[in-house]
Amino acid sequence: MKKIVYTLIVILSLQNGNAQDLKKANAYFERTFYSEAIPLYENIIKDNHSFEVVSNLANAYYYTNDLKNAERWYRFLLKNNSADFGDDYFFRYMHSLKAIGKYEEANALTRSRIVLNGKTDEVAAFDKQVAILENIAALGNRFEIRNLEINTKNSDFGAVKRGSDLVYASPRKNSKVYKWNNENYLDLHVIPVENVKKGDSIAKDFSNSINTKMHESNAVFTKDGKKMYFTRNNFNNGKKGKDQKKVSHLQIFSAEFENGEWKNIKSLPFNSDNYSTEHPALSQDEQTLYFASDMPGSLGSFDIFSVDINEGKFGTPVNLGSDINTIHKEQFPFVSKDGKLYFSSDGLVGFGSLDVFVSTMSNGQFSKPINVGFPVNSEYDDFAFTIDPDTKEGYLSSNRIGGKGNDDIYQINEIKPLVIEDCKQLISGVITDEITKLPLDGALVVLQNSEKIEIQRKVTAADGKFLFDAVCESGYTVLASKEKYTDNSRSLKLSKERNKNNDASMALKSVAAIKQEQEIALQHKKKEDEVAKQKEKELAEVNKKKRIEKLLADEKDVVRDKDRLLIKTEPIYFDYDLWYIRKEAKPILNKVIALMKKYPDMVVEIGSHTDVRGNNKYNLDLSEKRAASTRDYFIEQGIPNSRIFSHGYGETVQIVKCVPEESCSEEQHELNRRSEFVIKGI
Repeated sequence: MKKIVYTLIVILSLQNGNAQDLKKANAYFERTFYSEAIPLYENIIKDNHSFEVVSNLANAYYYTNDLKNAERWYRFLLKNNSADFGDDYFFRYMHSLKAIGKYEEANALTRSRIVLNGKTDEVAAFDKQVAILENIAALGNRFEIRNLEINTKNSDFGAVKRGSDLVYASPRKNSKVYKWNNENYLDLHVIPVENVKKGDSIAKDFSNSINTKMHESNAVFTKDGKKMYFTRNNFNNGKKGKDQKKVSHLQIFSAEFENGEWKNIKSLPFNSDNYSTEHPALSQDEQTLYFASDMPGSLGSFDIFSVDINEGKFGTPVNLGSDINTIHKEQFPFVSKDGKLYFSSDGLVGFGSLDVFVSTMSNGQFSKPINVGFPVNSEYDDFAFTIDPDTKEGYLSSNRIGGKGNDDIYQINEIKPLVIEDCKQLISGVITDEITKLPLDGALVVLQNSEKIEIQRKVTAADGKFLFDAVCESGYTVLASKEKYTDNSRSLKLSKERNKNNDASMALKSVAAIKQEQEIALQHKKKEDEVAKQKEKELAEVNKKKRIEKLLADEKDVVRDKDRLLIKTEPIYFDYDLWYIRKEAKPILNKVIALMKKYPDMVVEIGSHTDVRGNNKYNLDLSEKRAASTRDYFIEQGIPNSRIFSHGYGETVQIVKCVPEESCSEEQHELNRRSEFVIKGI
């Protein structure tokens, strides 16, 4: 009993401990102390996979830029709690996927989410943006970038020039730790540009009047260097301002440089305790201030706003609209000398997290933003971009892999213009004569798309060459033709590789050559047929001889008579001057019939002969009738008419020559009067 009670006490203690840890972790999370919350959630999640625990852990990793771990827990969340996986989670999961290089999976996830939200008509627009991004990526590295020596293991960012100095934000040493990421609070620092390579030890605090115990960052200066705008927590005259949730939002302050000091530090009139304003930027005429804010009127998270400055007084902030802003974050605006607006966004289609985009002002309107490309943009946060369009040099901040700390400052140099082109390839080749192998001039070459619609056509010159421009990942058919030649064609499926040259060379055959080949082939076929027939004839003759030899060996009534085969029979008599079959002749004929039935392939000719006495014509006519009468008998007995033939020879073929007729005896005349059965086929 004591053991059971002890076990229950242990279980209850563990449950109570986990509950306390969860309460503590949630409190840290609510106060955005993510670095403090993560180890607690990691311990809790061993036994608790609730949506609250997993989602908070995933979000904490995301907000502290550990996107590899964030991706792992967002994946778990989507698999096990898909019903609660809202758009915000999807958005952070998509960026986490990009951060670890899973672009195709991230794009597929985006498409599926668009469809799930019932906006299928937006898929094509998304794919178009992906294609544009691929075209930008195809430009390769547009910038040279260098990690500056002033970077530390902490966050250093937001570098801008003030005369010959570089001003930037960096955590001050030995200050209070910011629980979001366990780093010290930010101050503005300054270092002569020429001393940047000497490292951060040369850097100094920018101004004791500007820097406070709260965050200061992202300064911008007027051209004369006498006025500045900067970002600070809601902290003024030593007092920290907070909203109802005790959150101290960011605000934009101004200051003036007088007698070597920064004075008249003021919170701008459009600041508020209830939302943030941050990242000030000045137009070239210094009459417009651009900034980021989540103030009422924002499309979603932070948007880019502008506000007019008139003799030191500020107008009403204006949202730059949906051409620039999205439902997510747009921050860190910068306006270059040539009037281009640069800013960072994680809501526009990019390479991951915050990317730098550029928009051009025309007729008072900003154009659709364009991603500035590699290597300024990466899979991670890229922001606080500045550039001098004259020198092509500037600065960038990024928390990309390979830096020295959390956020690093990079010096940039633009080396390639932002010229966006669709992926293109070439289709080329040479049209030749198939027989001579020589190029053909005057050949018509037509390019068709996958729907068999003509796009281009070329007529070859003496070199037979042709060349077409084509679009990547498309299907084409190339058709070639020439008068007095046969046509030819090639089908091609182009890949994604840019500037690839696809060979579509073809050979055409002349009609004359074809006719000549056909004649040669006909003659060849004729010779082959003749040879085959001869072989067939020879084989048939050999087989025939074999059959004859076997027939002679097997049938004693079959005899050879010179070059003939005869069926030997007793004499067959006819009445004088008559041709019908006499009764006594039928048994003799039946023997021949029986032999023919034994050999179904046997063909026999009945030959009827007379003696020389009488009229020649009479004898011939009589022999014809007697042979025909005999044939009729054979047919009546079942011999097919195709196997039995009759022929009357009259007195033309005599066994005994009776010239004159008185020279022969009656026996000799009788010998000449005969019926012969000659085998014609076997």
